[in-house]
Amino acid sequence: MSTATVPRTSKVPEVTLAFWIIKIAATTVGETGGDAVSMSMNLGYLVGTAIFAAIFIFAVAFQIAAKQFRPFLYWTTIIATTTVGTTLADFADRSLGIGYAGGTALLFTMLLISLFVWYRTLGSISISTVNTPKVEMFYWVTIMFSQTLGTALGDWTADTAGLGYLGGAAIFSALLALIAAAYYRTALSHTLLFWAAFVLTRPLGAVLGDFLDKPVAKGGLALSRYTATAVLLTFIVLCIVCLPQRTAKKAH
Repeated sequence: MSTATVPRTSKVPEVTLAFWIIKIAATTVGETGGDAVSMSMNLGYLVGTAIFAAIFIFAVAFQIAAKQFRPFLYWTTIIATTTVGTTLADFADRSLGIGYAGGTALLFTMLLISLFVWYRTLGSISISTVNTPKVEMFYWVTIMFSQTLGTALGDWTADTAGLGYLGGAAIFSALLALIAAAYYRTALSHTLLFWAAFVLTRPLGAVLGDFLDKPVAKGGLALSRYTATAVLLTFIVLCIVCLPQRTAKKAH
């Protein structure tokens, strides 16, 4: 039997409160870190995307090669998807001139295609099945699209819709609360609810990151992107060290 199809121990964490806390922090650092490279360093969105795409590819390769769940490696890969998502979404929205609405529509379509192909190929998009290299590839490609979509959606809500950063954060927090309620009180698919929550944590992180580093005149706190990124990374490390994480339960 091919090593690509031999089931192995899951290398993704169980979805707990700790998972969502770290995920939101990771999506926020993706915004501040991505903007630090593309804007503060004046490298531009295309160069920033190339840098973070290379980091993403290396991180995914190491993640897939690992024999077991390694929290620091997993969350490094997640952060890599958020940073490349930030610069890629900004490139699509601004440099390509398709705007936030166009970028959101394009990326939402790409996400749906990724989930559809994953489901048609393997019969499930549940994270409990992420235990072979083939499934991991679908998992990380889907996550990368979801992070990029979230960036465009967050910018669209805060800027074009005129809700501002705090208004956008309130909207996405409320939507996540509704998903949590549906998870515990309805019979809706937990897999679909997971992916909906996963997507929505990204625009929440995007507007929170913008709130931290954008000018006061635009509704932000005007903090240094480097400082904000360093503080958020420190917080993530402390969470990984202090909050217990188990591997996701295997599918039956």
